[in-house]
Amino acid sequence: MMNQYEMVVLIVAIVMIASVLRGRMGGGRRRDRLGQAPETAAENDRLKQEVRALHERIAVLERITVEKENSLDREIEKLRDR
Repeated sequence: MMNQYEMVVLIVAIVMIASVLRGRMGGGRRRDRLGQAPETAAENDRLKQEVRALHERIAVLERITVEKENSLDREIEKLRDR
């Protein structure tokens, strides 16, 4: 008869062997060449596009801010020249 410690060791060994076999046979989640799951790769692409769009918006806001500062300076100079 097997005691409780032998049973625990046997269960751990079975789980380890099963995980090694699954890894060799390609079981589990499918991954691309970088080791990412397809869902993760799609999410990364979406986030990259969103970051690009945000960078473009920031550039537009910076340009608007600079233009307003320059136009404000010009208006002040016009008032001084009066």
